[in-house]
Amino acid sequence: MPAPRSASSPATVIRRLRPTLLFLLCLLSWLPANSNAARNDTQIIVIGGDYDYPPYEFLNDQGEPDGYNVELAHAIADVMGIRVRIELGEWDKMRDALLDGRIDALEGISISPQREQRFSFAPPHAIIHQSIFARKGAPDIDSIEELRGKEVIVQKGGVMDDYLHTHNIGAFIIPVATHAGALRMLASGKGDYALVANVPALYLSKQLGLSNIVQVARPFQAQQYGFAVRKGNEEMLAVFSEGLAILKNTGRQQEIYNRWLGPLEAPGIAWKRWGQGAAIVSCVLLLILGGTVIWNRMLRRQVDKRSAELRQHQQQLIQADKLKSLGVLVSGVAHEINNPSALLLLNIPILRDAWQDAEELLEQHYAEHGDYLLAGLPYSRMRDEVPLLLKNMADSAERIKRIVDDLKDFARLDPQQLQPVDINTMVATAIRLADTTLRRSTQVFEVQYDPDLPSIQGSEQRLEQVVINLILNACQALTDRHQAVSVSTRLASDGQQVQIWINDQGRGIAAEHLPQLTDPFFTTKREQGGTGLGLSVSSGIVQAHGGSLSFTSTPGQGTQVCLSLPIPTHATEAAA
Repeated sequence: MPAPRSASSPATVIRRLRPTLLFLLCLLSWLPANSNAARNDTQIIVIGGDYDYPPYEFLNDQGEPDGYNVELAHAIADVMGIRVRIELGEWDKMRDALLDGRIDALEGISISPQREQRFSFAPPHAIIHQSIFARKGAPDIDSIEELRGKEVIVQKGGVMDDYLHTHNIGAFIIPVATHAGALRMLASGKGDYALVANVPALYLSKQLGLSNIVQVARPFQAQQYGFAVRKGNEEMLAVFSEGLAILKNTGRQQEIYNRWLGPLEAPGIAWKRWGQGAAIVSCVLLLILGGTVIWNRMLRRQVDKRSAELRQHQQQLIQADKLKSLGVLVSGVAHEINNPSALLLLNIPILRDAWQDAEELLEQHYAEHGDYLLAGLPYSRMRDEVPLLLKNMADSAERIKRIVDDLKDFARLDPQQLQPVDINTMVATAIRLADTTLRRSTQVFEVQYDPDLPSIQGSEQRLEQVVINLILNACQALTDRHQAVSVSTRLASDGQQVQIWINDQGRGIAAEHLPQLTDPFFTTKREQGGTGLGLSVSSGIVQAHGGSLSFTSTPGQGTQVCLSLPIPTHATEAAA
């Protein structure tokens, strides 16, 4: 008779462990995908750059990455919730490392048509000027073509190295690893000229004490400079583009820029030289005239007048340069916004049709089974909300498209675009769009409409921009939610204009600042990220409509803004 089977025999153990083994197999099949996801969540993005390109990127005295680009990259990592590691090395090797996939991005690279074939660029975060440097006493040159037959020192793999090879200028190119190496070589007597970036060259020549080299020409237009990834890596590009947009909108990018590059934007020395010459001439005249009081006073008066004229001219030149750079940035931003906006306008009608097709089935299910959750909300609510959401999305996408078009040319109004505008309807729309900010800023908001206002001729969307900007400025001036904001429309006392009044009880504006409010780049909110362009753009739109903006304010009591727009002649005649 066979012996009874033991309870711990191998067959029994396997049979008992079979459910556990099956569970482990399922767990093992599930783990790889999730572990990969975990690794993706903790992935470190490696960003490369030049180890000697101050003040943009360089290794500091402790051997650590530092500079404007480095701080900006860390700030993007902070707002986007990603982990980054900065690796700085020789520029041409770092550029090859990006192309080979050994790093994920470059934190600063000048944009050129040749490079756009191999890299994808985020919106630029700086503007770079390229200059020609020479030893003191060398002949001045006016154009890049004058470098033909000359020995020109450039950074290996830099944008100027690319340019000279691509355009076959005919110069003898001497490539070096860094800008500092190029300047040292030029200062030591080697080569005829150095073709390098202006700000790093000035920074390094001062730091290295290279007093025998000077800038002799700036033959190129300003170049856009920003983050870059390998061509086709749009997911990585979107991270840097979105992060940079957040930093710009919050003012943090401007703070970083001012910290590193602001001190380098001091006025030039032309006025100082002129002033020294004027002082010498003044002393000679005073000695010749015997120090008479009359001549001293007359000369002082003339010098003060001339000084004021020169300062004003200098500010105009600085402003013109900024506006030129702004035009380049606006063009790039408009191009970047147009693509997603067009995608939204293409896809929203498809979503609307899909919802309409599915609505009958959803209604049938609702009739048969009662209310149910759709996207976390009751269907009885969603069936009314979804069409409204889709309509708002479509309207917003259209508004984005119009705003982008306005950015391209906000100061020119096409007469064919002018339409009759109902002021009350336009103001109501602007208030509705600014509603969130109003509710967050004040508990006291009042609006009054004159029901008998005639229509005017203009662009309703652009006038909405102006009213929204004035309302947002009023909200930003408040220091307490109990302070009031009011908007009213009325007919001017002369009967020739309609007026929109925006009043606030905020901090007010100093009397000396009132004449400057519509000047480009003037702002009293620089620390809060203000650019000084809002009222300048608004004033341009109003003037293009033949209207005017006026401001009255008392510090500590509030500000009153009056927007006046002319009534068409035929409308005033009809009213008479």
